[in-house]
Amino acid sequence: MRKQLTQGILAASLSFMAWSCNQSDPKPKGDYVDGVFVMTIGNFFDNNGSLSYFKRENRNAEMDAYAAANGSGLKGGIQDYGILNEKGAILVDNSNAGQDKVEIVNANTLEKIASIGAPDIENPRKVVFASESKLYVSCWGSDVNTNSTGYIAVVDLATNKVAKTIHIDKGPENMVFHGGKLYVGTTSFSDGRTLTIIDTATDQIVKTLDFSAAPTPVGIDANGRLWVGSGSELSKLSTDTYAKATFYAGSDASKTVGNLTFSLDRKTIFFALTSDWGAKGKIYKMGIDDSQINVTTPLINRMFSGMNVDPKQGLIYAAVNPGPVQSGYAVRYRTDGTVVDSIKVAASPIGFQFR
Repeated sequence: MRKQLTQGILAASLSFMAWSCNQSDPKPKGDYVDGVFVMTIGNFFDNNGSLSYFKRENRNAEMDAYAAANGSGLKGGIQDYGILNEKGAILVDNSNAGQDKVEIVNANTLEKIASIGAPDIENPRKVVFASESKLYVSCWGSDVNTNSTGYIAVVDLATNKVAKTIHIDKGPENMVFHGGKLYVGTTSFSDGRTLTIIDTATDQIVKTLDFSAAPTPVGIDANGRLWVGSGSELSKLSTDTYAKATFYAGSDASKTVGNLTFSLDRKTIFFALTSDWGAKGKIYKMGIDDSQINVTTPLINRMFSGMNVDPKQGLIYAAVNPGPVQSGYAVRYRTDGTVVDSIKVAASPIGFQFR
């Protein structure tokens, strides 16, 4: 009995010491330098979106990393998170007018540096860094019904203020920065069909290219060509002459390509082919030198609310959204479509950012 009592006291003492250490040791700075962020919207009208975070070797996620670093949440749905070196920009879309913002943070610690809000930032969608001193934010503007007030906000990171706005009609959305040019697509909700090209040295529009449906620029492939999704088509363009080769994802024009992302070597493009406004769909792939798209055999036989490829490990990360008040999941796949594992994250995940 005495031996059991002694063991019990010892165990209790060790537990208390471990608890004390955990309580007294602050979270180390630079804790977000190597891992995966998941952008989540939450229940939009509750404005409870967050950045979930986990290290690649872990199976548990920190549900609100920004709140852990700053003491309070971001108060809105997280539309995008961009990082360049030690600086980050989080796009926050609040359901209440005038409450949207870009949050500039230390990318290593997530500690807040500055906020840029309305009227400079209204309905932000995507963010792209051009340099450590300049970033671009696509915004739908105040009129989300017609998207006639859309623009690109040019942010000076020396002052953390919007230095200029570039008007783009029909809801500017995805952007790709390459070779001193910013390629801007539009949202499918506005029926915009023009890819806008901006010279980032002057921040002037230098070219517009027409597509059959709303264009979504994806990125630059291993051969230096720009890929764009539009409706049920994929196109690759020369960044010099803008000559375009177009491929069709089957004969059903009512289906739409989406969730486009490149493989680690940028020689394969993964994409969803969806119907019913993205409610149904499957994942396919295409080699950048293929002569046509094969849609007879899906790579993954399900649909996701977001998808990206880890630039370190090459795994496909897919966002699963069971509902606005339920936890979401980040599911990891190999490039042959087999499942690796899944990690529970905050509600309504829509995308990923890697470090």
